[in-house]
Amino acid sequence: MLTDDVTIRVFAGRGGAGTATFGDGKSHRGPDGGNGGHGGSVFLEAVADLGALRKYRAQKSFKAGDGRDGRSSFRDGHAGEDLVLPVPRGTVAHVAGGESLELLEVGQRVQVASGGRGGKGNFLYRSSTNTAPRQFQDGKPGEEVEVRLELKLIADIGLAGLPNVGKSSLLNAITRASSRVANYAFTTLEPHLGVHFDLVLADIPGIIEGASTGKGLGVKFLRHIERTRMIFHCVAASSEDPVADYRTIRAELSAYSAELASKPEWVLVTKADEVEESELLKIVKKLEKESGNKVVAVSIIDDARLDALRAELSKLQDAKGVE
Repeated sequence: MLTDDVTIRVFAGRGGAGTATFGDGKSHRGPDGGNGGHGGSVFLEAVADLGALRKYRAQKSFKAGDGRDGRSSFRDGHAGEDLVLPVPRGTVAHVAGGESLELLEVGQRVQVASGGRGGKGNFLYRSSTNTAPRQFQDGKPGEEVEVRLELKLIADIGLAGLPNVGKSSLLNAITRASSRVANYAFTTLEPHLGVHFDLVLADIPGIIEGASTGKGLGVKFLRHIERTRMIFHCVAASSEDPVADYRTIRAELSAYSAELASKPEWVLVTKADEVEESELLKIVKKLEKESGNKVVAVSIIDDARLDALRAELSKLQDAKGVE
């Protein structure tokens, strides 16, 4: 199962202590204590692997390397090793007591905890009035931070709709995805992605009335539509009331986020083969009037309708983005 919301605690490394030493050779007999090395910092780095958060379900604590203490003969301690934790592209890192950081591109790196500074050695305390200082400085502790990692999928098109309206089957038909399909509600328990040329489509698990307040699968998957550039709103032709179904989902989208509700939308009338053509035309017209958007009837067993939908997707791709 996709892990898309975990909380971890990270510890940056402690800085090494400076040292107080004195040279005993002929060339140098003064203070020569080196500085401590800085502690390692903790970074998050975006990767393409959508399952990268899975490792944080079992292990919750992560620590960067400590800085080494300074040594004699002006030798500074080595800096502690930075810790880089991989997270999926699309992750939002909510740093406790701080800001929320988005990682939107593979390779993007953000710092979530700073390593402690290394302490000064006695060489840096020398002066005309203090020629043999014995002062040195301890290293500073690194930051300790709790970070909530929330994945929001990045896709061009999000397939939304009530449970069991055929979103998974449609995604499988027009891409090479392998979403689980069965004839009962909530078959899809995690988002699935498919690709049509360069367009990324996300099959979002079924939303029900009250999802925006936590009912059913709740808001767990509504957030995955937030970053999609366009919504394909799927309504089953076989429904007793397709318009009511459409209104239910629109209400949940609006209740969750005004920005989400304002995204460009097409309405896909799925399972078009399960009703007579005359009835299908009535459903299409009703949904066109209700939504004011483009309405397309599709069926996974009707090659002509699937080809027509693929052609529309190709137009979107040719337009260099979903408008």
